Amino acid sequence: MNLSLDDLDVLGKVAIKAAKQAGSLIEERAGSEVSFEKKETGASLASQVVTEVDRMSQEIILEHVKPTCPKYDLGLLAEESEDDCSRFKKDFFWSIDPVDGTLPFIESREGYAVSIGLVSKGGVPYIGVIYDPFHKVLYHAIKGIGACRNEEQWHPDLSSYESYQELDRGGAVMNACWVLESAPSCFYKNPKSQNGGGCVWDYAASACLFETLGAWVSDIYGHPLELNRKEAPYMNHKGVLFASNENVAKNFMKKEGRS
Repeated sequence: MNLSLDDLDVLGKVAIKAAKQAGSLIEERAGSEVSFEKKETGASLASQVVTEVDRMSQEIILEHVKPTCPKYDLGLLAEESEDDCSRFKKDFFWSIDPVDGTLPFIESREGYAVSIGLVSKGGVPYIGVIYDPFHKVLYHAIKGIGACRNEEQWHPDLSSYESYQELDRGGAVMNACWVLESAPSCFYKNPKSQNGGGCVWDYAASACLFETLGAWVSDIYGHPLELNRKEAPYMNHKGVLFASNENVAKNFMKKEGRS
C-alpha cells in the first residue's frame, strides 16, 4: 500500500501522541524505585536490562499505533514483543523502542527516550518521532514534509566540521539527537561478531530525523543503514555512524581507516 504525504502526516500525529503519552508515564516513574530484569539477548548490560516501565510504555504506544495497522496495512516491530516478521510482508512497518536508554533511566540520568519510527519494507525511514522525557523535548520528522523540535520547524546549523566531538553518554537514540544539538559531532557503533550494537528500533526514528535535516547517517563504512535485514534486527554486522554532516563523517572514517 502506498502512503501519501497526507497519510504520513496523519500517522506522524498518531506517533507523536503515543510518544508523548508514553513519555508522561516515564516522567512519572523517573527517580522512583523500578523493578527490572535481564533479557537473554544482547551482549552488554545496557542491552539486557528491561524494566516494568519499558513494558508499560510499549503498551501505551501500541494502544495508539495498532489501530493504524489494519487501516494502512502496516507491519509492526516492537522491542518488547516477539518479531512476527510482518515487516517483511507489509510495505511499511512501525519500529518501536518504548524506552531506549533503559540503563540511564534506572540510574536517573539523562540519555533515555521514547522512539517510534515508520520504515518501508526496503528499509527507508519515513517517520521518526523521539521524545526525551528528561528534558521534555520532542523531535519528529516526516520524509517529504520536514523536521521539528517541540513541534516547531527545526533547522539546526550542521555545517561546521572542524574539531568534532565523539558522543556516547546515553542510549543510542539520545546520542543521535545530541549530535544534532551539539554539532560538529558524531556517534558511532563499531561492527562486532556477536548480536548487539543496537537494533532497528534504536535507529529507525533518528535515521529519519537525520535524513530529513540533511545530516549524515550510514553504517560505519559509509553505506546506507540496513533497517530491515532478514537475518536479524540487530545492527552489529556493519555498525552505525551518525554525524552532523558529510565532512565530519568522512573525517571520522578516515581516522578510523574505514574509508
